[in-house]
Amino acid sequence: MTTARAPHDTSPESAARPETRGIELIGDTERHGRARELFFIWAAPSVSILNLTIGATLILLGLEIWQAVAAILAASLLWVFPGVIAASGPASGTSGSVVTRAMYGILGNKLFVAVVGWFIGAVFLSLTWLASSFMGADLLRRAGLEDPVWVPIGVTLVVSAVTIIVAIFGHALILRLYPIMAITLFVIFLLVAAFILPTVDWGYAAPERLSGTALWSAVSIGFTILASTPLSFINSPDLARYLPRSTKPSHIAAATALGGALPFIVFTIVGALLATGLSADAFAMGLDRALFDLLPLWLGPVLVIGVVVNTIALNAMTAYSSSMALQAIGFRLRRIPAAIIVGVVGTALTIYLVLSSSLLEAANLMLQFLVIVSAPAMAIFVVDVLLRRCSYDGEQLFDDHPGGRYWYSGGWGLPGITALVCGGIATAVCLATDVWTGPIAQATGFVDLSVPVGMIVAGGLYAVLQRTPLGKDGQP
Repeated sequence: MTTARAPHDTSPESAARPETRGIELIGDTERHGRARELFFIWAAPSVSILNLTIGATLILLGLEIWQAVAAILAASLLWVFPGVIAASGPASGTSGSVVTRAMYGILGNKLFVAVVGWFIGAVFLSLTWLASSFMGADLLRRAGLEDPVWVPIGVTLVVSAVTIIVAIFGHALILRLYPIMAITLFVIFLLVAAFILPTVDWGYAAPERLSGTALWSAVSIGFTILASTPLSFINSPDLARYLPRSTKPSHIAAATALGGALPFIVFTIVGALLATGLSADAFAMGLDRALFDLLPLWLGPVLVIGVVVNTIALNAMTAYSSSMALQAIGFRLRRIPAAIIVGVVGTALTIYLVLSSSLLEAANLMLQFLVIVSAPAMAIFVVDVLLRRCSYDGEQLFDDHPGGRYWYSGGWGLPGITALVCGGIATAVCLATDVWTGPIAQATGFVDLSVPVGMIVAGGLYAVLQRTPLGKDGQP
C-alpha cells in the first residue's frame, strides 16, 4: 500500500507575521502553550451582544425571569461538548476539519465539511457582522449619517476587513490578542450591565402566565436557541492543536468549556433582565437602538467599540477555521487566500441580511435552524472522541488512498454519514420555528425537542454502528 505523507510546516509561530500553516501537521517539537490559555481564547468571542439578544428573546417568549435563568444554566452545560472535542486537536496535530475524516471517511468528510462546516461558519460570520453593522450604523445615524443602506454596508466592510486580517495572522496573534480583548470586553459589558440594572423590573411577571404545554413550548424553543451557540463550535480542535501532545484532555476540556460558558451565562442573563424593562415599542424599533436609549451618551460609542471587538474575536476565529475547512475539502489553496475567500462570502451574506431583516429576527431564526446540522455533528464528534479515547493518527488522517486507515468503504465512513443524516432528520421533525414546524413538534403542541432528540439519535446510532463490521476499519 502506498501511504500519502501528511504535510508538515516547520516555520515557527510569530504574532508579527501571517501564519502560513493550514491543516499541515504540527510536529511535537513545534508544540507549545498550556491548556489554560484556551480560557481567554473562548471568553473573548463569548462576551457578545448576541447573548444579550438571545436573553431578551427568552422574555419575549413569555418566560418569567427565573425560568429564563434556569434555561440559560441548562444550556450552558452544553459547553462541555466543545471542550471534549478540543482535545482531538493536540492528539492529532491538525485541524478539526481533518480529524472528522475519522468519522466520515476521506471522501465523506469533504461533503461533511462543505455542507455542515461551511453552513455553521457562514451563520456566525453573518450574525455577528450583522450585529456590529446595525449598532455601528445606529451610532453613525445619531451623529448625522442616516443613509439606511450604505452606512451599515460601509460598517460591515470595515469590520470584515479587520476581521480577516486577524484571521490571516492566525493562531499566534489570536493567542496574544484574545486575553486583552476578553478583559476589555468584560469591562465594557459590565459597565453596560450596570446602567441596565436600574431599568430592570425585578417584580416582572409575564403578561400571560404560561403553564402546561405552552410553558414547555416556550422553554424548549428558548433552549434550542441557547443550545445553538455551544453546539456550533465543532472548530474547537483548531485552537487547541498547537498544545503539547501530553496536555491532559481534562484540562483542555475545562479551559474551553469555562471560557465559553461563564460569559455566556452572565450576559445572556443580563439580556433577559434587560427585556423586563423594555416596552413593546422599544422591541419594535430594535434591541440595538433600545440599548442606546438606556445608556449615557458617552457609553453608547464605547458599547459599539465592544460589539466590534467581540465581532472581530468571534469572526476571526470562525474565518481562521473556515480557511482550513476549504483546504480539508480539497481546494488547492494556501490558508491565506482561503481566509480571504471566506471573508468575501461572509460579507456578501451579511450585506444581504442587513438589507432584509432585523437583528432579533435574523438571530432567532438562523440559530434555530443551525441545530439541524450542529447538534448531530457535535454528538457524533463527542462519541468518537470517547470511543477512541482521544487517539487519532495524524499521519493516517492524510492518507487518501484506498486501504488507508480512514478510507473505510470507498472513502465513506458509513456509520458517521448514516448517523449524521438520521440525526439531522430527527432534529428537523422535532424543530419548532415560525417558518418550519416538524410533525413531532406539531403533535406535542409546538414543544421543540430538536436538540436532545437529534443528539441522542445521532450519537447513539453512531456508537452502535461503530461496533458493527461497518465501523471496524480505522479503529485504534
